[in-house]
Parts: sequence; structure tokens; C-alpha cells
Amino acid sequence: MTQSIRWLQDEIADRMLQKLDIVKLEAKDLLLIPDFPGAHLQFLAKRFPNASIHSAQELDASKDPWRLRVSRFWRSVFKKDTRFSLEVYLKTGRIDLPNNSVDLIFSDLLIQDLADPKHFLGECWRVLREGGLLTFSYLGPDTGKELGAELPVTGIQPKKLASPWDMHDMGDALLGVRFADPVMDMELLHLDYESPKLLIDDAVNLGLIEKPAASASTIGDLPNKLTLELVYGHAWAVGKHLAKAQNQLAYIDVNQIGRKTRSDSA
Repeated sequence: MTQSIRWLQDEIADRMLQKLDIVKLEAKDLLLIPDFPGAHLQFLAKRFPNASIHSAQELDASKDPWRLRVSRFWRSVFKKDTRFSLEVYLKTGRIDLPNNSVDLIFSDLLIQDLADPKHFLGECWRVLREGGLLTFSYLGPDTGKELGAELPVTGIQPKKLASPWDMHDMGDALLGVRFADPVMDMELLHLDYESPKLLIDDAVNLGLIEKPAASASTIGDLPNKLTLELVYGHAWAVGKHLAKAQNQLAYIDVNQIGRKTRSDSA
């Protein structure tokens, strides 16, 4: 996601926060992945006033000075501000945090760009504490359907999302890495464009097409709209003390079994 699409991140973050508003959760530590300068920090600071924030920052997160100043102000409201680069995760496949260290993971429009979303979900499970919540959004497979391979336009090369998962794929993956009670939702966002250049710019920044060599005015007929399929979801990290299920049975680690004594029952 690039700075020119920041408006979309903001819009989807706002919709995610509305869904989060009805969730009962006491969070001491939050993880934003990806992290970007935006109004969502103000909401999170008010919702979780005693929380610490950990963030995986986008590479271009500092290129908008005004928004960055606003972001830093709201970060100062949190108890501490632990930052690392999103590139660390993209290169290593590991979120740079200890096991069982956060209560809430807020991930806005990242998963569609990952080669292995299930591995990402496993990392989220690892760093969440017992009872923690993962909430996320991503672009679904109908995104950019107007720019499919059948588009009769020369100079436009469509691209596929790295992970064009629908919400059923995601629900299955969440259960596969042991998350509980996944809730999925989807909506279609229709964007109308006044010029081919604006559509091409957004499509390139969303990763839907290769950047064309020719200018928009010489490419030919283009659609004047773009469909975005937005998939939302959340799931809980519960039962982390249980060993991984086998044959539909979950096994309790022997170290988790307490022995009752007379003094316990007195």
C-alpha cells in the first residue's frame, strides 16, 4: 500500500473501528501491522488509554509530514511506542515481538499482499496473549474485476493479488491455526473515476495492474469505475495452553494440570 492510497487505508480503518467498538476487550498492548499515519490512532488512544502500542511501520510511513506529526501526537498518549519495520516481517516471516505479548492485533489491508497469509495468521496467534483478538481487513478476489485479462485495452497488464482469498478461505485458515470464533464479513466498494489517469494510478498502487509505459491518454478505452471487495474479520486466541489438536481432540500439556490438595479444598 502506498501513500497515494492512504485515503483507502483510513476509510477501511474507520470501518474496522466501528466493528471493534462493540467488542469487549481490555488491552494492555496493541500491535498495528501495518502501521501508517492515520486517524485510527486517535480512536485507539481513547479506547485503550492505558495501553502500550507496538507497530510494524510501512516503508513510506514518514513521507507525509503533517499526518506524521498528528500520528506522533497520538502515539505520545500511549505508555510507550515500540516500532519495527514491516520489511522485517516481509523478509523473515516473523513478527518482531515475543510470544504472548499483545492483546489486540489491528491489521488494515495487508493480507492480500502476502504470499502466505496462513503463516501470518500463525504469527499473530504466537504473539497474542490468551484471550487476545486479531482484527483485520484485506482485498478479496473480486477486487479490480473490471481490469481482468479480457479487458480489450492495449498497454494494460493485469496482475493478480498475491493472495486472492475469499472470506471462506480465511475462515478455514483461522480455524486451521487454532483461532476461535472467527467472524467474517464482506462488502463491495465501487469507485467512480473522472479520468483514466486517476483509475490507472489507483490500480497500480493497489497492485492490480503493472504500471503502463504509455500515458493514459494513449492507452484506449478504460472503465470509469473500479470495484473493491473488502473482507473483514476477527477471531480470538483462546485455549493457548492446549496442545495442537489431533484427530479432532485437543491434548492438555501435563504441566498445565494442577493437583488438588487438602489445603486447596479447605
